[in-house]
Amino acid sequence: MHKKWIFYSSLSFIITYLSSGFSPSALSHQSEVFTSKSQEMTYLLPSQNPSDYTQNQVPFTGKFFIGFKEAVAFKESQGQYHKVNTLGYMGKYQFGAETLASIGIHDSVAFLKNPKLQEKAFVALLSKNKWELQDEIQKFSGQVISGIKVTESGILAAAHLGGAGSVKRFLNSNGQRKCKDQYGTSVRSYMRDFAGYETSGIIADNNPKIK
Repeated sequence: MHKKWIFYSSLSFIITYLSSGFSPSALSHQSEVFTSKSQEMTYLLPSQNPSDYTQNQVPFTGKFFIGFKEAVAFKESQGQYHKVNTLGYMGKYQFGAETLASIGIHDSVAFLKNPKLQEKAFVALLSKNKWELQDEIQKFSGQVISGIKVTESGILAAAHLGGAGSVKRFLNSNGQRKCKDQYGTSVRSYMRDFAGYETSGIIADNNPKIK
């Protein structure tokens, strides 16, 4: 009888202890991670602030702009800010020195050491390419060329790979001009892989400069 009393007392204590871990007060404390006093959502991952991703090595897979840039970065360099490839292209988005100079960046060493500068450079180049390709974006978006549906984000990604001129040649030849970079990656593949992302917020600019 005494042993039974000890057993049931121990069992009751264990149940009480475990239940306390799921009390309303514990749950409300955990919920503070996701909500603030202003009742606006806050985020750990994904974040509303793009600068929170400057050290993130995992590509974000959504279709918002943050997803677009992280997907391009992962394809280009696996998201590594300090990477330099065998052809001398640099950083998370693999810029060439000539392209950097066109947007006002002339110090390659400083560029490699500055993640925020690299993020600004990517947006600046998108703005420049959007300006140069605005007629093609308007004309070809929604069409199916060489088996893929053309979208603005696909065009901008393809221009990042091969330049605006290569994209124009591909589109205006109805996909007959097979434009590729030095590693054999095609404009068509970038137009396919990066289709359908949200890039409408990119403002076309014929001469963007990083200050």
